[in-house]
Amino acid sequence: MRNIKKRIKPLRPKGLPEDLRLSINEARVKHGWNQRKLGSKVGLTQPHISGIESGQIVPRFDTLLEIVRVLELDLLLVPRSLVPAVQSLIRAQKQPQSAERPLYATGEEEAAPDKKDHDEF
Repeated sequence: MRNIKKRIKPLRPKGLPEDLRLSINEARVKHGWNQRKLGSKVGLTQPHISGIESGQIVPRFDTLLEIVRVLELDLLLVPRSLVPAVQSLIRAQKQPQSAERPLYATGEEEAAPDKKDHDEF
């Protein structure tokens, strides 16, 4: 009975996951907002936004949803087995040149667009 507290996990996490905090920060900066501006849009103070971004404060779920909505983001539930694939798609979307190239093109084909793939008869 004395060791029961060691086996029980706390109900509230210490902070939001780092990748979520970084996404919030990146989206805020992309909008050109400082923490005070984001806070004013969601009804929070600048120190509260700072605490959320640094992991010191865990926002309520409705507050997190409002922050995400204001930043034009969305929360998505994904099976853990698909997380690497989804993260890969997100990374690829952030790279502007990847959106313009077809998935099947190779570097040689792009460098020499006039080169034929087959012989003409």
